[in-house]
Amino acid sequence: MISILKKNIKNVKYKSYLTGSSFLSNSLSNPIPNSISNSSSFISTSSSSSLLLSKQATQIKQSYKWNSIKYFQRYNSSTTTSDKINTTASDKNNTTSDNLDTSSTTKEKISSPPSPPPKKSKWGRIFLLTSSMGIATILFIKLDQKYSNSPQQEFNDGSSLLSLKTGGPKMLKIASHLNDDENKKPKLVILGSGWGAISLIKELEKDKYHVTVISPQNYFLFTPLLPSATVGTLESRSLMEPIRSIIKDLDAHFLEAAATAVCFNDKLVEVAPLTSNSNNGGEEKEMKSFYVPYDKLVIAVGSQSITHGIEGIQYCHSLKTINDARTIRKKIMDNFELASLPTTTLEERKQLLSFVVCGGGPTGVEFAAELYDFLTEDLVSYFPAALRKEVQVSIIQSSDHILNTYDKRISDFAEKKFERDNINVITNARVQKIEKDHVLYKMKNTNEEKELKYGLCLWSTGISMIPFAEKISSELPEQKNKRALITDNRLRLKGIKDSSVYAIGDCSTIENPKLVEGLMKFFMDADLNNDGALAYDEFSKLVKKISKSYPITSNHLRKANDLFEEFDKDKSGTLELNELRDMLENIDKKLTSLPATAQVAHQQGKYLGKKFNQLALAKSTPSNPDLDDKLDPFNYAHLGSLAYIGNAAVADFGMGYTWMGGWSAVYLWRSIYFSEQVSFRTRALIFSDWTKRFVFGRDISKF
Repeated sequence: MISILKKNIKNVKYKSYLTGSSFLSNSLSNPIPNSISNSSSFISTSSSSSLLLSKQATQIKQSYKWNSIKYFQRYNSSTTTSDKINTTASDKNNTTSDNLDTSSTTKEKISSPPSPPPKKSKWGRIFLLTSSMGIATILFIKLDQKYSNSPQQEFNDGSSLLSLKTGGPKMLKIASHLNDDENKKPKLVILGSGWGAISLIKELEKDKYHVTVISPQNYFLFTPLLPSATVGTLESRSLMEPIRSIIKDLDAHFLEAAATAVCFNDKLVEVAPLTSNSNNGGEEKEMKSFYVPYDKLVIAVGSQSITHGIEGIQYCHSLKTINDARTIRKKIMDNFELASLPTTTLEERKQLLSFVVCGGGPTGVEFAAELYDFLTEDLVSYFPAALRKEVQVSIIQSSDHILNTYDKRISDFAEKKFERDNINVITNARVQKIEKDHVLYKMKNTNEEKELKYGLCLWSTGISMIPFAEKISSELPEQKNKRALITDNRLRLKGIKDSSVYAIGDCSTIENPKLVEGLMKFFMDADLNNDGALAYDEFSKLVKKISKSYPITSNHLRKANDLFEEFDKDKSGTLELNELRDMLENIDKKLTSLPATAQVAHQQGKYLGKKFNQLALAKSTPSNPDLDDKLDPFNYAHLGSLAYIGNAAVADFGMGYTWMGGWSAVYLWRSIYFSEQVSFRTRALIFSDWTKRFVFGRDISKF
């Protein structure tokens, strides 16, 4: 009988899973099989068998009940069932009784189950899927239209290249096909792909000029974050944006070549293509130079590191290009791998792990800070601990403070931070000579010569003109500056009279006005009542006029009241001619050139782009100096200087406003540079690099 009972139990469980709602509806009215009810006489004969059978019956009913409930829950999880299943608790009491009366077993009273609820509506999912596909389709259509409507810079036929005219002093071919069309727009040629050039390009309006960009590099490099690329904080590609993607919307041409000379009389730029390897044997193939005509020329070729005539400069690394950053990164890893070899002696290990930075400006300081972070946060986890004790980072600075162009409080903060980080800062020292494995320097105060061994030496001590800029400077008598091309306050190159050539960025400097030379004119124009003296009202008007004509003097003329009281030496309430002369001489002495920073070049490019748009809007001739003079001169607005000093940063906003701190200042530093990116692509890459560095650390692979 027990075997029959077990068989019925299995049948009930099996059917409860396989049957549908009809089976459940019919079975719930009579959940106990007949074989169980017919076996009551047998069960009552034995108390032990009765107890066993009671447990089996209870398990059948409970299993049956829960299978039924699960069935409805599976199809009615999101709705409230109106019908309730009522069961009695008599079965539970029977399990504790010694004598079970099976004939009086109470059946479960279960109300008739509702019909299975309808399945969830699929309209919501269908609508969501359809809308997503519609948005994706519209996006792809927009992208397709964007690229299909983009200018196709293709030549009509190959014969146009073969039929180029020759001319110029060297009778070279003239690339007139770059702007040979029906629209007689002025020809604008931009030399360079740095901050000044890119800012100018992004500010220009379309269809105003035939724009041709000439540069040896076909990308823009975000130089302020270049030290981060030397240690893997940022990847090299994250700092680069292709030039062709920037000029695409401007319908401009790009030539990957180097400008070698300018014929100002014929308005031609001599361009030499970069040497390339031929297919046979890998030998360099000589390319012929050619001319590019222009109506307006913008020189934004950048600069190179100044050597100060130091012997052995070839042993140093510089940090101006992306290739410099890659070379330095590989050199750092080479030194650590060599230092970890068992055959390397202690002296050799100390030399390999000694890193020297010549120059305490922003670039040198940020490189030292990035290098220190790399050594302490990443390399110590992968290299033997003994190497950390041998690592030494040193900065040699000729002045009495590092970051000497910043507020003195910032310099002191940076020096104390480096002292805590065991970065060796050597001030008031001048480099005398650089050998293959050590630097010789002399202390200014004591004239004592010292030696410092190095495994890597970075040279970062200022800038000078590249050979192309030097050649232009030598051809113009008005160019007397040995470090940069001189421009007026409208960024026009000195020595060119028709306002056709401009220079911006690191390769140029704005000529400081000599206010004393215009003393008599200033005085006569300001003396409205012709009494031979300037009252305060007349003086304040003169100050505003000078500030507008020469914006570089605005900071020195900001407080006219204080100036008037300072130079009114006889306390007469007026300024005589000699007193005005003293004031102008004092201002002339205080005037300094603008720093060669990305911020200056960026503002110069934007100014020039807006001016070119105004000139084109006025439908003026390309060489109309009168209209150019009517436009406002360039006015540099200093927005602050930033520097990273190793898990801390500093900001100098001028006028005594500074910010120095830890991660709060670091986030300010990062957010400003993040916002200054030229494209969404570089923003995404830089954010990804910062995230990867935070999660996984810097990459120590050598490639």
